[in-house]
Amino acid sequence: MSKYLLNKFLFTVDRDPDLVERYRETPRELVTWWESTMANSLLNCHGDEASTWLAFTGEEREALIGHDHVRLFALGAHPFLTLTLFIALFERDNTEPLEYQKAYGAALAGFTLPYPDIAT
Repeated sequence: MSKYLLNKFLFTVDRDPDLVERYRETPRELVTWWESTMANSLLNCHGDEASTWLAFTGEEREALIGHDHVRLFALGAHPFLTLTLFIALFERDNTEPLEYQKAYGAALAGFTLPYPDIAT
């Protein structure tokens, strides 16, 4: 399991409106593409420098494909990264102010201290 890789996915997808839309519409294809092309590139590194060993576990991949923010949190994904991306994905589907954010928080209400470790 790589919390780093989960958080890297959330961070990089959230910062590109085209990737956000691809993740919303075709999550399986986007996750597969991202893992094969971007997972091993280094953040904030220009040029061809890359790693070769990073990959999602099956559980991580399925949680990402399923847009399952509760499972992602349990796996150690940072809740602020998940929240900002999922707001971009789903807030437009709601009519009330903060409706999505309230639902997001309610879905995580079953967690008690200590929370899953989100340190990378």
